Amino acid sequence: MSGSSGRTTVISRTVARIVVPIILVTAIALLFRGHNLPGGGFIGAVLAAAAFALVYVIFGLEFIQREILDIAPDGSERHQLVESYRWMASLGLALAVASSLAPLAFDMPFLTQGVLFVEGIPIYHELEVASAFAFDIGVFFAVVGGLLTIVAEVGNE
Repeated sequence: MSGSSGRTTVISRTVARIVVPIILVTAIALLFRGHNLPGGGFIGAVLAAAAFALVYVIFGLEFIQREILDIAPDGSERHQLVESYRWMASLGLALAVASSLAPLAFDMPFLTQGVLFVEGIPIYHELEVASAFAFDIGVFFAVVGGLLTIVAEVGNE
């Protein structure tokens, strides 16, 4: 996949530039929606990883490294890319586990959701902050990091 940017057409590159932001916005919307309604961290992460996979296929791994992540080419950039994805997956897993174990510290069952209502917010007046959102964010980063690690390793082959 590394040299795929020279084999793609102008149409595919243009479509990718239009579709990838739409996919990422949808992924973020599903992430924010997930703690109260169907959706959440997993499906949002799958969509986000699909958007990055599309960028890999259309523009190549070098584009991600050079233009998006600003990794300088010194021979170890592929290793740095995979390591950053592994760190993302590890931190996401740690956040998901920590947020699911946190209720145990308050003598509540595992994965119990707490809700905090913040009042006086301009425009919204009241904002509901659920602890399940921390779990969804952890799942999001764990899945995105894991899937992008797989895509980067396969792309290196």
